[in-house]
Amino acid sequence: MTLGELFLEALSSGVITQPEIEWVLAEQSRFSRPEQAVLQRLGRLLDQGGIQLGCRLSPQLLHHRQVRNEWIEPLGRRRHAQAA
Repeated sequence: MTLGELFLEALSSGVITQPEIEWVLAEQSRFSRPEQAVLQRLGRLLDQGGIQLGCRLSPQLLHHRQVRNEWIEPLGRRRHAQAA
């Protein structure tokens, strides 16, 4: 993992995980000056709420939830509840 990859992942998902923050802190002394600027930007985004500390859900789980909510549930319980 590189700092650039971490930054782009956090920016695109809106989430940074605790192990990623721990990695950043462990490697902080090895980062170049441009990488330190990226760290400052990442810190500002955390402070402003643009990026949240948490976990990322796997794409399979998100796909499963989408299928359940859009296809299975309308044909199942919610359909029967509307009919009653």
